[in-house]
Amino acid sequence: MADTVLYEVSDGLATITLNRPEAMNALNIETKVALRDAVRSAVDDVAVRAVLLTAAGDRAFCVGQDLKEHIGLLAADREAGSGQTMTTVREHYNPVVQALAGARKPVVAAVNGVAAGAGLGFALAADYRVVAETAAFNTSFAGVALTADSGISWTLPRVVGPGRAADLLLFPRNISAQEAYELGIANRVVPAGALRGEGEKVARALAEGPTVAYAAIKESVAYGLTHSLAETLEKEDELQTRAGASEDHAIAVRAFVNKEKPKYLGR
Repeated sequence: MADTVLYEVSDGLATITLNRPEAMNALNIETKVALRDAVRSAVDDVAVRAVLLTAAGDRAFCVGQDLKEHIGLLAADREAGSGQTMTTVREHYNPVVQALAGARKPVVAAVNGVAAGAGLGFALAADYRVVAETAAFNTSFAGVALTADSGISWTLPRVVGPGRAADLLLFPRNISAQEAYELGIANRVVPAGALRGEGEKVARALAEGPTVAYAAIKESVAYGLTHSLAETLEKEDELQTRAGASEDHAIAVRAFVNKEKPKYLGR
């Protein structure tokens, strides 16, 4: 793993930290490759029951594409007559977002500062967002004559509604942590100094929870957004059957009857 992305697993929690604070955690090629590989590792590791995505420093969570690197790559593309630079969406951003959103385990984003462009996309791909009160969000794309990527065309309308999504995409601006909470982008807003602890607290609680049930909840919500009520009821039946057969469900029922706190195994 590159130094630009830190990866640690402890007691079922994988923590992925973007580590370019001097560049506001902008995404150069090295960082994009390392992030993609770290997210895939966390999602594929059966010992990992929750993922925490965060960033170093206090200025930025991630400001998206590293434009200083990008401008040089675009110039090389023009000289070569190719469009190689923009394949980063397919090669890097899409795999990261697909893995985060499709993970069969909870993903928490602890947003410490500005989350713009793909940084916003990665935060929206998480299931739960803990946000520092000093953080801000910005779609950014139209400001550099680009369209949305990193899943934002899918995630943002589902969080804030299509009308607000169109406004935020067509007229990019900084969205404060408080406004993000009111829009539903932030699930919890905390003092900046408390962010890391609160993010870890939320993620660790999920890592100790009923992983099979969490996976089913993620799947059922995503399914229900694009299917009819009748189809969703059938999917709920299927997923409830799966969750009901899990060891964690049996543990939870016994603990409830015995008035004890359940100790889930994640299976």
